[in-house]
Amino acid sequence: MFDIHPSSEVHTKNIGDKTVVWQYCIILEHAVIGQNCNINSHVFVENDVKVGNNVTVKSGVQLWDGVTLEDDVFIGPNVTFTNDLVPRSKIHKPYFAKTLVRKGASIGANSTIIAGNTIGENALIGAGSTVTKDIPANTVWFGTPAIFRGTIDKEGNIKYEDLL
Repeated sequence: MFDIHPSSEVHTKNIGDKTVVWQYCIILEHAVIGQNCNINSHVFVENDVKVGNNVTVKSGVQLWDGVTLEDDVFIGPNVTFTNDLVPRSKIHKPYFAKTLVRKGASIGANSTIIAGNTIGENALIGAGSTVTKDIPANTVWFGTPAIFRGTIDKEGNIKYEDLL
């Protein structure tokens, strides 16, 4: 069984057991949300979105068509995903760029993830970063644009590169 706050509009039936959806969320009909997820308040999830198991999505996040979050992913507050590399008002595209966040990756608060990129397994994106390219597994990136800063293991132990 899952728990949906009464102020949220959840149109999908594809929500796994033990998932919690907090206040003022909107989840569209074809979205898929896994088990044991925590979808915080003020989150919007479009139709072509897949969220794995044990995922945390903090407040103020929009998951647009084409975003996939694998298992054990953490998305910090107000992370911004894009899905259109050339946005124009009132021009509706037949498809959107895909963004993939691999298992165990974490994205810090207020980061922007440009469409069409993959963030590798267990990677860490520091708060306020802008991701403009694919991020390899087990690496740490931050800045605008995000640059490589070190490596990280599955347990979260970071080895920073010499940044001289």
